[in-house]
Order: sequence, then C-alpha cells, then structure tokens
Amino acid sequence: MGLKQVEKIRLNATSHSVRAAQAVLQYGVGAMVDFPSQTLMTAAPEYWQDQIAQIHDERLEKSLGVRYFGMPVGGKNRDGMAYVRFPEWYFCPKCRRFQPLSKWIAEFNSQAKDKEKISNKNMSRNLRCPRDHIELVVARIITVCSHGHINDFPWVKWTHAQNSSGAKEICENPNLKFMTSPVASEGLEGLSVKCETCKASATLQGAFNDGMFESLDKKYMGKYDFTCDGGHPWKNEREKNCGLYPKVLQRGSSSVYFPVTASSLVIPPFSDILNSRIENSKLYEDFRNSVKTVRDMAKLPGVTAEIIETAINEKVKEYSEKIAANIGCGSKQVKNILKRRLLSDEELNYDTGSIEYRAAEFDALSGRISVAGTEYDDFKRVSTDISEYDIPFIKGISLIEKIREVQVMLGFSRISPFPASMISSHSLDFVPIKEAETDWYPGYNVYGEGIFIEFDGDAIDAWRSGNTALERRVRALQENYNNSFLGGQNPRTVSGKFLLLHTVSHLLIKQLSFECGYNVSSLKERIYCGEAAEGKKMAGVLIYTASGDSEGTLGGLVRQGRYDTFPRIYRKSIESAAICSNDPVCSLSKGQGRDSLNLAACYSCGLLPETCCEEFNVFLDRGVVVGTYENMKLGFFYDQLYGSNGWKACKKDGLGMNVKDQECEMENIVMTGGTDMSGEDWTTVLSDILQFAETEGEREFADRLMENGMLGGRKMPFRDVKFRVSAGGAEQQCDYYWPNQKIIYFSYGQEESRDVAAKAGMKYIYGPDGYTETVEKIIKGMK
Repeated sequence: MGLKQVEKIRLNATSHSVRAAQAVLQYGVGAMVDFPSQTLMTAAPEYWQDQIAQIHDERLEKSLGVRYFGMPVGGKNRDGMAYVRFPEWYFCPKCRRFQPLSKWIAEFNSQAKDKEKISNKNMSRNLRCPRDHIELVVARIITVCSHGHINDFPWVKWTHAQNSSGAKEICENPNLKFMTSPVASEGLEGLSVKCETCKASATLQGAFNDGMFESLDKKYMGKYDFTCDGGHPWKNEREKNCGLYPKVLQRGSSSVYFPVTASSLVIPPFSDILNSRIENSKLYEDFRNSVKTVRDMAKLPGVTAEIIETAINEKVKEYSEKIAANIGCGSKQVKNILKRRLLSDEELNYDTGSIEYRAAEFDALSGRISVAGTEYDDFKRVSTDISEYDIPFIKGISLIEKIREVQVMLGFSRISPFPASMISSHSLDFVPIKEAETDWYPGYNVYGEGIFIEFDGDAIDAWRSGNTALERRVRALQENYNNSFLGGQNPRTVSGKFLLLHTVSHLLIKQLSFECGYNVSSLKERIYCGEAAEGKKMAGVLIYTASGDSEGTLGGLVRQGRYDTFPRIYRKSIESAAICSNDPVCSLSKGQGRDSLNLAACYSCGLLPETCCEEFNVFLDRGVVVGTYENMKLGFFYDQLYGSNGWKACKKDGLGMNVKDQECEMENIVMTGGTDMSGEDWTTVLSDILQFAETEGEREFADRLMENGMLGGRKMPFRDVKFRVSAGGAEQQCDYYWPNQKIIYFSYGQEESRDVAAKAGMKYIYGPDGYTETVEKIIKGMK
C-alpha cells in the first residue's frame, strides 16, 4: 500500500456506525460524516481492506479491471470502517478559544489523568475543552477546489490579512478566538476571529465571495498565499503545487462531495447458484492468487507465453477438481466457469450506462437469452403473454421476481458532479479512491424485484419520423446541454426516443408508488435506449426496487405488473400527465430545472427524488408524451388521450407498424375497481347470483350451471367490477368480469352498462335472459 501507516483507535460502534449503502454512496471515501461527538472523514479503502466481505459480479469486475468488490462489515471483534479527523479546527463555546486539534490534544495530554488518557486516547471519544469541560464545536466552513482537494479554512491567514485596522504580519504564535455577535441579523459580519497574541481581528464578511482569495493575493502580492494546500486528508496526503484558488463552502453543502459510482445487474450466465458457490469457496481465492503468481512469472527472463499458458491450464485443472469436491458438483462445470473468468476485456469500461454494457442486460430482461436456473439464483424472470394486456405500444412485459444489483464507488469530485463515462479521460477533476495497485473497489449488494417494459420501437420510430415539432424540442434541450458545464466536458446526443422513455418511466414510477405501497424514493429506473447504428436497438424501461436483505423484497411491485392490474396503472400514469398543477407555465416552458435541461416537467408532474432517476432529474418532457396546449398532436399518446382509439392494443399492418387510422374491432375494458376471487370456489359465484337474483332468468341461469358444473376448473372472475370502455368514457359496472377471457356478466338493473359493452363488441352474459345456447357457447369457450 502506498499510503502512510497511521495509528488506529477503535471508536464506539454504536455512535460511530453507518449502513453499507451509506458507506459506498453519500458517506463514501472522502466524505465527511457528522457523528454525535465529532465530524470525521471516511478514510481510503486501503486502511480498512481487512474489514470487508468480498462480493462478486464477474461482468462488472472485468469491466472495471478489479478482482472483487468489498462490502464494509461490522460486528463483534471487527474494527469496521476507518475514518480520519477532518475538519481539524474546533472552538470552545465557553472560553471561545479556536485552534486545531493538535493543540487541543496536546493540552489534554498535559492535564488529563492517566486513566482518562487511556479511555479517551488523543480525545478520540470525547472532544471537550480541557479547561472548561465543555464539548468542542467543529468549524462550519471549509475550502475545496475543483481538483478534489479539501482543506480547513485558512483561519490564521484570513485573520491577519483581513484585520479590521489593516493587514498584519502573521505572528509567531497565533492564538485565535471565535466570536459571535449577539445580533442574529448581522450574518457573516457577526462572526469574527480574533488573535489574542497580536490583537488582529477580522469578520467573515466576503469569505464566500467568488475570487476573494485571488483578489487578496493580488492585493498583497502573494504575501499570504491563499492558493489550495492540496489536501487529501482521507489518505493523509497533500499534493504540492495545486495552483488553484479554492472555494469556501459550508461543511454540509452538497457541492462538497459528489460520489462517482457504477451499478450493474447480475444477469445470466453470471447469476446462477453455481457461480455464487464457487465465489464463496475459500479455494477460489487460492486459485486466483496462484494464477496471479503464474502471470507474474512473465517478467522473468526466458519465460514464454506458451509456458505461462500451460501453467495456467494446469492450475485451472487442479483447482476445478478441488473446488468441485469442496462444493459438491461436477468438475467440468467448475472448469468452464474458471476458464471464462480468466478471460479479461481488452479495454476498461467505467460507464455501465453505455450501449455495450446495457445490451447484455436488455437481452436478459426481455428474454432474448435463455435463462434456465433455479429459485436460488440471483436472477429470476417470468415471461407474460402480452396479448392478455391489450395495451398500446408495449411489445413485451417481463416480471423480474428476483434480481441482484451491485453498486460500486469509483471515486468522487468536488464542486461539480463528474460522469463515470469520463474517467478514462484522466481529468484532474476526478479523484480515484484507491491506489493503482489496489485490486478492489468498495461496493455492496442489493436484492430486489422489478417490472421490465419493452416498448414498440417501430411505433416510436414512426412517431419520430418527420415530426418537426419534436425535433424543435429535442434541439432546444440539446443546445441547453451543450451550453452547460457538464455538456462542455461530456458530449452526448439527446434523442426524442430517450425523452419519451425517460418521461414515461417517471410517470410509471409515480403511479406505481401509489399502487404497490413502496415509497416513491425506494423505486428506481434503468433506461435501455439505443439504435442499431450504435450497436443495439433498444427501447425498454426497468422499474425496480432493491434492499440490502438477501431475500430481496416482498413481491408487491411484481404483482402490479400482471395483466389484471398493469393496464390500469399504465393508462392512469399517462392520463395524469395531461395536466400539471403548474400549467400552463410548466407546459409552455422553454427550459427549466438544472441547466434548463427539462421542458414540460417539474416536481408537480414529472420529477422524482434523485435516488430514483438515472439522469438526476434532467431530460424530461411531458410534451412528448401527452402533447402541449399549443400542439396536442405532438404527444406520442395523442390518439389514446384525445382520439377515438382509446387504450387498446393497435393492430399491425404487414410491415409491423402500428395502424392508427384503423379502429380495432374490440375496444379495451379497463377495470377501475373490483375484487379478485382467485382462491375461492366456482360455486361461490352461482350462490351469489341465486341469493341476489331478481328475475326468473337469473335463477334459471345459476341452477343450470350448478347442475352441469360447467364452471368447474375455469379461472375465477373479478366481482363487483367498475370499468371504462375508453379514455374519458363514463364509469360502468357489472357483477362479474373475466379479464383474461374478456367476458362480462350483467345482472338485472345493469342494462345501460350492458349496452355500452355490447356496442364495444365485448362478449357478455345477461342473467335475466336465462340459460341460452349463446350462454353455453361462451362458457364452453372459457379457459
């Protein structure tokens, strides 16, 4: 390890603990954590590499060029995460003395009793003023630069350079006091620092002004040198000659720390149980170490590539037999997996959102690759019959009952966010969290469930083709992005297809959170958008939830993806976007949100908590989904919302394109309420009909079916159903509805609803008609 060796002091596990997910994201390496008694900064991973549990994702390991990922673990007899002290400046609220920790600790060690020095070594547990025994307060402001350095505010330099009666030389032994004005309205002018040695005094007025440090250096000819000190306290280092002037920020500002992460879904063939058992075997690590030793032999004179290859093959054969005996499976299977794992990608790919990386996930989620596994695998997909859904523009829906996601921290930036796709550019704005020789990244596992929706790419292409209104909106967002700070560093092309998929994803997440019981912030999206020219044509959205529990989540989200619930959610999510409480301002917006990268999208309609969104709530526009007040026909769902088609699956012509001008033969019934009778006996239906029958025909109908038992073994219906035939249509009602058969039962008094269903071409049974030949044919046709 190239880092300095330092003394470690064990902290109280109860008061100094964070969750594994926090340790990788908001409280990751280089971030400050406000614990009850002090503020600390998460140390470099090399300082706690013996306090992790190894996790694996073969695909991501190859992409990032590492051997494994480390999930921080705590518990009995474990030290857990390592932290360093930062900021270092603290003051006493009583005596107002303001000095770095080194002075506070020296004073403590000179006055404390031996027992206290042992229990509170170097004031690691309690930071109290040795004189007044009052808990010390950490400084609230720090300095950062765009190269990722972070340092304490230059208190001594500032006090002498900004002295109220004129700049002073920095005295030999500055002793500062931090004073506050009794008048709260004074702001920064009410906060002052005074040197007791030379009586210099300065307020913090102007400290947050841009260019303040540079102007002071110009004014005093570099006498105080306010340039960045190059601090990396998280690895106990300082880089010399940074040369930048830092920016003053509050310690808790969001601009202090932007984690750069990568995430990956563990998909077949890497998700089966055999992979996990091999990874968890102690012999697997021995195998990797032995292969590494063989490869290191290539540096020796006279060792050829053929010798290395032969030695590696021998190791594969040896360990495949050992591991197979250890985990109880065939050595041939183990050998194939070990060989596959030795293959490495030629180039590192830090951008797990790239077309190349997402294409494999898209194929697994959509079922384009076969998935033959067990219930113990990390990936479980259930296919559906899309014809049962009968909704427009959806090519397929997959219910992902189990999935594992690996989140990995690669580094961080300060002041401005940094995209993972730019890591290969070696920009100084990105700070890698590990040393070059370290072969792992901090990461953690989450298990969850989701719904994968594949959209009809041909229908999207037909909508985009020659759509000048859409092109204008896309062009406006593209110009806004090109003019932004991020756009200047990371060029990308915005497309109407991506705007549509991303906005629909947000609308579905909002609606699903109402339906499935999950808090909206616990749902996440993964967008699959690509063109054939880019390497893969994709048009899909994965909406999923994940938690740290090894069993994943409870199935509430997957349940909403079935044919009897999803069509209603799909329709309501789109219809809800037609009007925003901030309209017409929102709908007519020419640019809003960060860097004006949204059009008709605000927190009242399209924006979500940032934990949900891959793009941090940009590239959203309701206009491409539902149209605008100026141009309703712009919206992709115009015919469904304002036309005559309604929410039915459109037929295809010979070329597979959606035919919008033709009406489907049968309009779609969308349930808005009802009780699922699955699990009940078919006799319950007939008993209910008999109990509430008002006509002889209804009683005859129920008696005949009770006698012949024709309903036995059929799928159970929904009871007391409310439904609509088309968007905007009046709500109707019926006693029973078989959604997969599209058959409705009406009783006496529901004639108006019966006529609506008849006009729409629906199959129905009208109880007062009795048991007729037509009724018998309908029931015999039931599944």
